[in-house]
Amino acid sequence: MNILDTLQQKAAERGKHVVLPEGEDPRTIQAAKILKEKGVCRVTLLGRRASIEALAAEHGLQLMAREIVDPATSEWTADFAHELFNLRKAKGMTLEAATEAVHSVLYFAAFMVRRKIADASVGGAVHTTGDVIRAGLHALGMAPGMDVVSSSFLMVMPDGRLFTFADCAIVPQPDARQLASIAMASARTHRALTGTEPRVGMLSFSTKGSAKHPDVDKVLEALRLLKEADPELAADGELQLDAAIVPKVAEKKAPGSAVAGSANVLVFPDLDAGNIGYKLVQRLAGAEAIGPTVQGLAAPFMDLSRGCSASDIVNVAAIASLMA
Repeated sequence: MNILDTLQQKAAERGKHVVLPEGEDPRTIQAAKILKEKGVCRVTLLGRRASIEALAAEHGLQLMAREIVDPATSEWTADFAHELFNLRKAKGMTLEAATEAVHSVLYFAAFMVRRKIADASVGGAVHTTGDVIRAGLHALGMAPGMDVVSSSFLMVMPDGRLFTFADCAIVPQPDARQLASIAMASARTHRALTGTEPRVGMLSFSTKGSAKHPDVDKVLEALRLLKEADPELAADGELQLDAAIVPKVAEKKAPGSAVAGSANVLVFPDLDAGNIGYKLVQRLAGAEAIGPTVQGLAAPFMDLSRGCSASDIVNVAAIASLMA
């Protein structure tokens, strides 16, 4: 059984409820069919009922009436609009604007999660990352102790080893506090998806003082804040990549470190490094990159690439179920 099968099986055991806001997209319909057939999670599709029913019939998907919700006609819409207005009126949002917002499938999905009607949402096949994150932030807010919405990839190496890489998709230049938040969120994601204890390596071009630079200082401050927030978490830095994952190098560069040489959560100092790093490992080492997993919000509100496939939606729905 490969890691994706394992994630789907674990998700099926949890029996969570995932809302798929882009119900009028054929990929979403195909994904919903797979999710139902495999029993990965319960699903609700958002959109115009007639359109969804026609697509479902075309793809051989049988849906119960309650599995389709149209924000334009739902009995929940007015209630969601008033709650969004109360949440955002200090920022200048009017009730009219809030009503218009919750007629959109992303905001409606976010409020379904906020109200615990659903456990998680998976969108972004049609909408931009900015649209997805904005709806999640406005409706759900941040998880306790989190300072920034970030992302991580689960990297499956050809030899079966599992690493979590972060942040590779969202935060361009995190400051020290944001970097600590990314590390904490990534550790939680790694534990939820792999069932193993996270060992966080805070990456840099320096190892244990081998170079002096403000960028190194940022990583050290992030590590201090991380240890202050979660003293029990195994974390160390600053570490060069080889010192973080190669035991023989760690013995020389970071002797006495409890993490160096065995890190499984790699926190990159900025988005340039993270995005380049995961793609190098994916393209040159043949690793499988699963994600990105959006993290830091108060509940799972996942983003997809607009080029995603139905199987991608299935996999992210499984991840969302495990994060709920």
